[in-house]
Amino acid sequence: MFEYTLLHWTTFFSAALVLNLAPGPDFAFILGQTFRGGRRAGFVAMFGIWTGAMVHVLMAALGLSAILMTSATAFSIVKWVGAAYLLWLGVSALRAKSASFLPDRNEAGPSFPAATIFRQGMLTNILNPKVALFFLAFLPQFVVEGAGPISAQLFLHGVLIICIAAFIEPPLILMADRLGQTLRRSKRLALWMERSVGAIFIALGLRLALDKR
Repeated sequence: MFEYTLLHWTTFFSAALVLNLAPGPDFAFILGQTFRGGRRAGFVAMFGIWTGAMVHVLMAALGLSAILMTSATAFSIVKWVGAAYLLWLGVSALRAKSASFLPDRNEAGPSFPAATIFRQGMLTNILNPKVALFFLAFLPQFVVEGAGPISAQLFLHGVLIICIAAFIEPPLILMADRLGQTLRRSKRLALWMERSVGAIFIALGLRLALDKR
């Protein structure tokens, strides 16, 4: 079981590395949260995105993602719900009168709503039907006859894609946090960062709404 050639792994890891390095909505969300609330917010956003990705991996392994590929109605429903959610987040951030993430030095404990950021990251990923279609189109290319059940092979390669992200995204979050620390010292800049994140959400929502299958 899970017996693959060296060429198989070389091809897979090369493709997965390129895919993880390519800019996309998930990475834009993570960087936006890092600039907005620091490394802790960035890592929480990252874990939220990974959780959403795991849901898509499970769906692909169980064959549920095929519904989105074959049903135009299901695809449209998920797409418009996801776009509306991102637009709502963006408008809420743009209307903010102060930077909600600005740290209070006099308060102990976390200075950002970790549960909220995690939930936003998870839903941003889950409600993007393009992610489901990606896993369903990409993972089957690495299924090898005789290497085990198809669902198990799909799950293994999907998890490995997320594992590769674990080597790429944390260093970028740390670098983004160092830049963000400088910007967050000014309340005015912090407010503009809040609104910038709102603009990112709106851009992601519009991009999702305009996406075609």
